[in-house]
Amino acid sequence: MNVKEQNINLVVTGLLLAILMSAMDNTIVATAMGTIVSDLGGFDKFVWVTSAYMVAVMAGMPIFGKLSDMYGRKRFFIFGLLVFLIGSALCGLAQTIVQLSIFRAIQGIGGGALMPIAFTIVFDIFPPEKRGKMTGLLGAVFGTSSVLGPLLGAYITDYISWHWIFYVNIPLGLISMVLILRFYHESMGHAKQKIDWLGAVTLIISVVSLMFALELGGKEYAWDSIQIITLFGSFLLFIMVFFFAEVRAEEPILPLWLFKRRLFATSQILAFLYGGTFIILTVFIPIYVQAVYGGTAKNAGFILTPMMLGSVAGSAIGGIFSTKTSYRNLMVISIISYLVGMYLLGTMTVDTARWLLTIYMILVGFGVGFSFSLLPTASIHNLEPQFRGTANSTNSFLRSFGMTVGITIFGTIQNNVFSSQLKEAFKGMSGAGGQSFAIGDPREIFQASERVKIPSFVLDKIVAAMSTSITHTFLLALIPIALAAVTVVFMGKVRIEAAKEGSK
Repeated sequence: MNVKEQNINLVVTGLLLAILMSAMDNTIVATAMGTIVSDLGGFDKFVWVTSAYMVAVMAGMPIFGKLSDMYGRKRFFIFGLLVFLIGSALCGLAQTIVQLSIFRAIQGIGGGALMPIAFTIVFDIFPPEKRGKMTGLLGAVFGTSSVLGPLLGAYITDYISWHWIFYVNIPLGLISMVLILRFYHESMGHAKQKIDWLGAVTLIISVVSLMFALELGGKEYAWDSIQIITLFGSFLLFIMVFFFAEVRAEEPILPLWLFKRRLFATSQILAFLYGGTFIILTVFIPIYVQAVYGGTAKNAGFILTPMMLGSVAGSAIGGIFSTKTSYRNLMVISIISYLVGMYLLGTMTVDTARWLLTIYMILVGFGVGFSFSLLPTASIHNLEPQFRGTANSTNSFLRSFGMTVGITIFGTIQNNVFSSQLKEAFKGMSGAGGQSFAIGDPREIFQASERVKIPSFVLDKIVAAMSTSITHTFLLALIPIALAAVTVVFMGKVRIEAAKEGSK
């Protein structure tokens, strides 16, 4: 063990703070975006505030994971933390939306190092029999951040200032930095290796191209426009060059032989599928509460609390029992709970009681929670230390990638169903009243102050259309969850064995 027994808790505390801070950053910003745009302007460019951060994070994850394998975890974790804090401070000082987007990209570079390296440090300092519990704890913090972010963002924006959603990172980050610098002593030897520059550059270009295509397609530009086609073409070209480079590189950014290991490959597929479906819950459930039940933005945030508690319980149970049974057995429990919960969410109507929604959220949260602790652990199962950073960062990358693809695809579906439902509901009605609601922002339309001004017969149609569009999206999410169920079958009977760490 690389860390003295009495210092381990302090190191873990530092890691937990860093994970909470970086994982929460996107959701906390999303809550405050309306206020930020009203203050800084640039409504036509606000999408870049989120896109710049996500692009930088996703591009950086595999690269920092590999570099940490080559040169050590501590230096790149501290580097990521420092860059993240500098970016946070700059974001709080931004005077225009363009400046904020640039500073968010700086934040993202740091964020790309924090999440995967934090998980990998845990694998380095704990023996196999204790990793399950610790990754369960880290996974619970990761799941909590997706729900806590909107609540904290709403509170800070309403009662302090949107600038403080960035400044709040600084004390947390400094505490984390002090704890890691002082108490984490890395003793792993690192041999100098060649850096796969061609793989790094082509990976960044391909990820950036795909992210921009997904973010801009159907919003800024039509899906069949030359701009979007060019971005997709760029992605295909550079991803092929990337794989070509990885096959021939002496020390590839992503060793493709890892995917020959069944447990590693299935864990990556599951991370992608879980990420792509869980994100729609965190986005659409608050909208459902606000639009259908008529709740406020803060109530919409608090309504996610049952899902947070479910995910924390699932993550903890998954971690604790990972030494007692196989990954597959635990993921079967996960997928059943997730599948049933998502199906029940898809059956909701405008008359569904709030307490039923709460039960459904606990079910889906419990199911997803297992993935937060089990998939990172399964990714590095029986891997030598020099490959753990790469394996873990790949898992984090694919979960984030799944979230990006998922919210793009399912967001488009929800929007199209909502529009078609409104057109059908207001067909034959005189006037353009129905049309004006179809192109409005639901978050504005369903504010309590505006809601009372809408005639009841019109409001009922809009609420029904919103309910149908969201529940339809939940039902379609059963397709990737079913694919995840098939993938779980192929995980095999592997489990954590405390007695050995040899190669499988």
